[in-house]
Amino acid sequence: MSEYITLEQIDEAVKTIEARTQYRPKLAMILGSGLNDLANAIDNADIIPAEEIPNWPKSTVQGHMGRLVIGTLAGKEVLVMQGRSHYYEGYSMAQVTFPVRVMNRMGVNTLFVTNAAGAVNQDYAPGDVMLIVDHINLIGMGGLSPLRGPNLDVFGERFPDMSQPYDRELCDLARGAAKKNGIRLHEGVYTILAGPSFESPAELRYLKGIGTDAVGMSTVPEVIVARHGKMRVLGISGISNKANLDGSTMTTHEEVLEAGHIIAPKIKDIFLGVLENL
Repeated sequence: MSEYITLEQIDEAVKTIEARTQYRPKLAMILGSGLNDLANAIDNADIIPAEEIPNWPKSTVQGHMGRLVIGTLAGKEVLVMQGRSHYYEGYSMAQVTFPVRVMNRMGVNTLFVTNAAGAVNQDYAPGDVMLIVDHINLIGMGGLSPLRGPNLDVFGERFPDMSQPYDRELCDLARGAAKKNGIRLHEGVYTILAGPSFESPAELRYLKGIGTDAVGMSTVPEVIVARHGKMRVLGISGISNKANLDGSTMTTHEEVLEAGHIIAPKIKDIFLGVLENL
């Protein structure tokens, strides 16, 4: 696949998926590192491996299963993407966000996104969850936008508004679901870096200075493409490691995956609560 994607490539993937499931979901979820277990709650699921979908980017990262699980959850049809691809794997931003284009073209109008994120806010601890209320597209500001290249007019305009990337009604529902289930839900700003190296102490202090609460290597490009296509978005970060502003601790991917076991049930309860009230 070239750096940019075409409507024909998107429709080829749509045709393949729709031929393999009877469901026509309006809601989709993208699960981040270590959060695959959320898909186990899907009833009567059709499972499609990512490598069997034309033009679909393949994840090479441990903790990302690379498949679609389509079925029902809380009485609603949903499409769950277990694992994602990342810019650092060698894909263009258009390729990274290709699945969101496909979902949008299939009729999905609401997207729940999750990720494993490092704490920058020192009040956060591993195992906590954070409602994403805004983001900083640090690598996008430098030119790596998923909307770079020919605009796909069928989805949205050339210059989409980003004043409310995360849907306020969905955020309110998430707050209510967290409170009902006794889950402490932080609220904060998520910043994307390109990765794959974890941040240095100086970088973390810089991120703190510009208003970052949690940092990761995904999600924001998907949100931008979803909003370009007028999809409503709810985002939650699972905090996988403590802020290391002084260089006293090391961060590993194994630590990130392990934290997912604590985080996944919390996100599941919040998402179920939102679904029940949509």
